[in-house]
Amino acid sequence: MNTSAIKNVHGNTLDFLGAAIVAGRYAVGATLPPEPTLCIELGVSRTVVREAVKSLVAKGLIHTGPKVGTRVMPSERWNWFDPDVITWQSKAGLSTEFIRDLQDLRLVVEPAAVKLAAARRTPEDLIEIEAAYAGMEKAVFEGGDYVTHDLRFHQGLLRASHNRMLVQMSKALGALLRTSFEISTRKKNGPRSSLPLHRAVLDAVAAGQPARAERAVLVLINGAHDDLEQVLVSRKKLPRLDQPGSRLKAA
Repeated sequence: MNTSAIKNVHGNTLDFLGAAIVAGRYAVGATLPPEPTLCIELGVSRTVVREAVKSLVAKGLIHTGPKVGTRVMPSERWNWFDPDVITWQSKAGLSTEFIRDLQDLRLVVEPAAVKLAAARRTPEDLIEIEAAYAGMEKAVFEGGDYVTHDLRFHQGLLRASHNRMLVQMSKALGALLRTSFEISTRKKNGPRSSLPLHRAVLDAVAAGQPARAERAVLVLINGAHDDLEQVLVSRKKLPRLDQPGSRLKAA
C-alpha cells in the first residue's frame, strides 16, 4: 500500500471514530471497543487503529491509560480550535449551546482582528479581500455562491491581522460564519442588505482606520447575531455544514 493510501485509511478511520464520539454514539466515560474489535469492524490494521487513537487523544476526545482503557472525555476537554472537531460537530448537528459559544468568540475575536488588520494590512491582503467582496457582489446581482465568498472575506480580514493565533481561531469561527451566512441567504434581500455593511468594513481597513473598522464590523456582527438568535429561539433547523452551500438566484 502506498503512502497516499495509508494516509487515506488513517484519515477515514480517524474521521469515523471522531464523528461517532462527537455524535454521542460513545457516551462520556464509556470505553471504546478493544483494538481487535475495531480492526474487524472497520476493516483496518492495528497500526491504523492505534494511530487514530493517538490523534483522538491529541484532540482531547479520549484518554488512554493502564487499567482504565480508552475512555471518552467530556466535551469541555475537547480541542474546539481543531478543524476536525468542528467538522465532526457540524456533522452531528450544531447545538444552541455550540452556536452561542461561537457567537461569543466571534464578538471577542473579530473586532480585535479587524482593528489589527486596519493597521497591518498589506496590498496583497487588500487585493484578496476586495476579490472576495467582488464575488459576494456578483453573487447578489448575478446569482451564484455567495456563502463561499463571504467566508473568504471574513477569513481574509483575520489573516490581514498578521497574528498567527487569530488566524488559527478563524478555523473554529468558520463553522459559525458559515452558519450565519447560510441563514442570511434565506432572508429576503439579506445578502443584498449586508453588502454595504461589508463595504464599510473593507473601506475602513483599506483606509488604515482601526477604530472606524472596529465600529463597522460590530454593526455587521450584531446584525448577524440577531438573525441567529431569531433562528435559535424559533427552533428552526440550522443549516447542515456538510452540504453544499446555498446559491443565490440572479436579481
